[in-house]
Amino acid sequence: MAQNAVFVAIEAEGPHWTVKADTLTAGSGRRVSDAVNDAIRAAILRLVDGHEVDFGAYTGPVYFMMHGVRDEERARELAAALHAALYDDLEPLNRAVPPGP
Repeated sequence: MAQNAVFVAIEAEGPHWTVKADTLTAGSGRRVSDAVNDAIRAAILRLVDGHEVDFGAYTGPVYFMMHGVRDEERARELAAALHAALYDDLEPLNRAVPPGP
């Protein structure tokens, strides 16, 4: 919060991992645009549909969370992609979770 940065973390939950992001830590001036939020929401829903994360994920616009990620490497990839997206760079998210047809 002191750095006015978006909080992003991964957390071990038994054999699976959780990815979390909270934009409130970036201060009141940090807002996720509708386009970015729509892209993140769509990516998370693709992950849910593909059974890569558990149903019931939080899809923003302020708080994002994905439970049930299979391993730490994938959790780190998704966290980095989510972080980049929250700073308006959707390319890592599109690589990590390719858009559907």
